[in-house]
Amino acid sequence: MPQTPSAAAPAEPKSRERPDTRRVPFGPRSRLQRELIVYGAAIGCGLILMPFLIWSVGSRVLGPYTHQDNPHAGPFSLFGDFWVGLFHGSAVFWIVALGPAILILLVRVFVALVRALPAPGRGRRA
Repeated sequence: MPQTPSAAAPAEPKSRERPDTRRVPFGPRSRLQRELIVYGAAIGCGLILMPFLIWSVGSRVLGPYTHQDNPHAGPFSLFGDFWVGLFHGSAVFWIVALGPAILILLVRVFVALVRALPAPGRGRRA
């Protein structure tokens, strides 16, 4: 007599493979995520790094930075004045803060325009 599988025999559990949900720190990202990272870093550099660069170059070229009664104020005095200017809404301070992001945008526009130009030799024929 051939044996048939009995109804009481336990069925093998189906293995449900879960997709790997771990995030790789520098792995593939969507275009929006990459753009947010690039422009976030650019704005962060504009808000934090630019005042120190301005102080460094200005103190060597123009002389020491004076802050109220202190004729030799350091970079943190300029940093504080920079943030006060941002909070007061001065356009000059905002241009400095957004400068790195604006520079990235202008470079990308320039590259797109150059790529849109016809290649030499592929123009009109005489």
